[in-house]
Amino acid sequence: MTEDVLEADGIPGKRSIRPLGGVLAAMAVSLTGTRISSVALPWFVLVTTGSATRTGLVTFCEMAPYVVVKAFSGPLVDRIGPRAVSWTTDLASATAAAAVPLFHALGLLSFPILLALVALIGAVRGPGDLAKEVMVPEAAEYSSMPLGRATGLSGVTERLASTIGPAAGGSLVALLGPLTGLVVNAGCFALGSVIIALALPRWMGHTVEETPSKAGGTEPGYWRRFGEGFTFLRGELLLLTVIVMVGVTNLLDAGFTTVLMPVWAKESGNGPTAIGLMGSVLGVAAIAGSLVAAAAAHRLRRRMVFLTGFLLAGAPRFLILASDAPMGAVLAVFAVSGFGAGFLNPVLGAVLFERVPRRMLGRVNALGDSLAWAGIPLGGLIAGAAVAYVGLAPVLVACGAAYFLTTNLTGLRPEWREMDRVGRQDAQERQPKGKHINNARVDEATSQP
Repeated sequence: MTEDVLEADGIPGKRSIRPLGGVLAAMAVSLTGTRISSVALPWFVLVTTGSATRTGLVTFCEMAPYVVVKAFSGPLVDRIGPRAVSWTTDLASATAAAAVPLFHALGLLSFPILLALVALIGAVRGPGDLAKEVMVPEAAEYSSMPLGRATGLSGVTERLASTIGPAAGGSLVALLGPLTGLVVNAGCFALGSVIIALALPRWMGHTVEETPSKAGGTEPGYWRRFGEGFTFLRGELLLLTVIVMVGVTNLLDAGFTTVLMPVWAKESGNGPTAIGLMGSVLGVAAIAGSLVAAAAAHRLRRRMVFLTGFLLAGAPRFLILASDAPMGAVLAVFAVSGFGAGFLNPVLGAVLFERVPRRMLGRVNALGDSLAWAGIPLGGLIAGAAVAYVGLAPVLVACGAAYFLTTNLTGLRPEWREMDRVGRQDAQERQPKGKHINNARVDEATSQP
């Protein structure tokens, strides 16, 4: 469907789904590659070294640079523009990912070199992921789509990648070996770079002009931008509370995905195919949840939807693996957990985009994501060391209990009531600089009172 608009700065006179479709397509292929790697890389380390601790160390060396670099890349994304950052970092990720199987084939892949390569992948992947996220609200406006629905479709895209990626990763590892999965990961990053660079409309994804500083009449520098983002986030108690809670759950999820699931699959005799199957079931159910969220979540109480989603998505997965249940029961629990998880990112994304001005999306999103992901590098290390010390089942039970307490106790805080209130922003803040669109629509993603 198209709609007449005023032509300005090279913008075509019709609206279409091309802007949002391009961003979501780039997200889909890069995230799919990452999910394939999340199966292939831990399995490669586990079968070649036999060490759960080393498996966790590899995850740490990828995710620690991801978190740190992403935290400080927000001002650069706002300054340079998300489009340029996205395609260049995806190209760098593809190069680093392809180097792992290449070095192995040449007999040069020692464990320290592997750690260095995954650290490089993490360092460049952080800004790339951030840049794509920042382009979602702009693409939604140009595509004439409500923000709540666009974040829902973004959630569907992520869940679709989480379905296809583990299934493809498990199959590739079982049939062709883990290094094949890493080659596919490199190809996905390269394709994502091409989509952003060539397929998006040329007027999308550029920087939003800042207000010049009073002293020199120039745009603010890097550290001033960074400080503005920090100050803004510090004053948003709702966002800070959610970030702390998500930070704890992300730590637990990282240990679950990178260490606990592979160790369970190996000890139970189910192998890497089971990892792919469980991930696929989780992903399909999450897609269903995200589709429901895209269609109806903006009419529901966000706090109730968000906390219920976490209740279903968290502790049950840990406890079912600890119970030595049959595979059918495991898949049923993963399906329920996936459906609940599908509601989380659409709700969180809508709240974030409503409350943060467009010109500050990069720096605020970067800080928020980095704080929420700060525990992920430690998740695999802690889980690997704990399994080596006390065994798999006690660690699964402890993690499930921690997940349940974190999500339920945090949700009792009073600022969570603000989640059901729609954050209004001035239309000028949300409209890209220099691009006038007739009858521009600013979606407020209203929830029921």
